[in-house]
Amino acid sequence: MVSNDVVALGSGEACEALLLTPKARVIAPLVVLRRRHDDFLLLTEPELGERVRAELVRGRFATKVEIEPEEHTSHVVFGGEGIATAAYGEPAAEALDAGLDATVSADELELLRIRAGTPAWGKEIDDRVLPAEAGLTERAVSFTKGCYPGQEPIARLHYRGHANRGLRVLHFGEVPEPGAELVHEGKVVGRITSAAAADDGAVALAYVRREVPEGARLELRAAEAQLH
Repeated sequence: MVSNDVVALGSGEACEALLLTPKARVIAPLVVLRRRHDDFLLLTEPELGERVRAELVRGRFATKVEIEPEEHTSHVVFGGEGIATAAYGEPAAEALDAGLDATVSADELELLRIRAGTPAWGKEIDDRVLPAEAGLTERAVSFTKGCYPGQEPIARLHYRGHANRGLRVLHFGEVPEPGAELVHEGKVVGRITSAAAADDGAVALAYVRREVPEGARLELRAAEAQLH
């Protein structure tokens, strides 16, 4: 049912995965933790939990499996133990139900996420986005596992073509508005999805047309940005 090879996980191991439609549109991003041989915990955004459960129940057919919702709190821990995550560009983990006090603000975490080029649900990821556009095939898709919904279009794009746009990190002098359009040589080539203030101005994530070269200067209203 999911895009990554979760059966290959050992007890205590985790990986990223996607729950997809047959046309490879993202239903939910997941982190799958194999707690025991026959016990998998699927972590996703709170608002997607019931949708994930319903999709799995609908697809289980004659398989003898119990699917139950669980609620957990998650804290990002830098240099600590937990479920490893590459979302912030430096060694970090998600600790479940740890009851920790925050030492890093939500704005600081958002800045780290954007700098690392990590897509987030509701910003860079929704049901209009293909996994390859968001860079998700490299981190959440296995091309050797068995069939799953959306496998055929993902494989076809991977082996025979390319996404027409991709997620890029940009630098600005000031924080742009999400949704703002990017222009290159007089043509609209992308849009901002996330942005955050930084010491040297601002950084943003944007979907940009594939043909726009690295280092290109992009116009955003009265401002300019440079691809990195």
